[in-house]
Amino acid sequence: MASLHHRVLADLGRALSLELSAVQQYMTQAGLLAQWGDQTSADRFRHEVVEEMQHAERIVRHMLKLGVAPGSSQLQPVVTAGSLEELLRGNSRLEQSLVDHYAAATDFCVRIGDTENADFFRGLLVEEQAHGQEVFQWLAELMSPSGR
Repeated sequence: MASLHHRVLADLGRALSLELSAVQQYMTQAGLLAQWGDQTSADRFRHEVVEEMQHAERIVRHMLKLGVAPGSSQLQPVVTAGSLEELLRGNSRLEQSLVDHYAAATDFCVRIGDTENADFFRGLLVEEQAHGQEVFQWLAELMSPSGR
């Protein structure tokens, strides 16, 4: 493979940080919801932990394939709140940051002609867009008169 652009490496590291932040956030929130007695929502958040861990694992494997040591920079603080609605609002913001990051990373790779990494980021972008939509839909259902 040709020389890897330093920004692509930075984007991969940032992606790993964001995915691990999501793992930490969803894991914490699952525990919080279980304490509140909302086992159904806790189980749903645990499912989110697995999905985000799979993304982190894909990023690690991709970095290793590129010949670089995986590294994340810094995890974001966990969003806690006093209600499921507030948790979902915080999660929506986190998911949007993932979408924004993957969109920018995809665009950059396209601009420099790095199709391999553009395709990699695009795949994650599509999955995170779908996940963000699921969070938004869950929040909308919760906010509907029948969901309250």
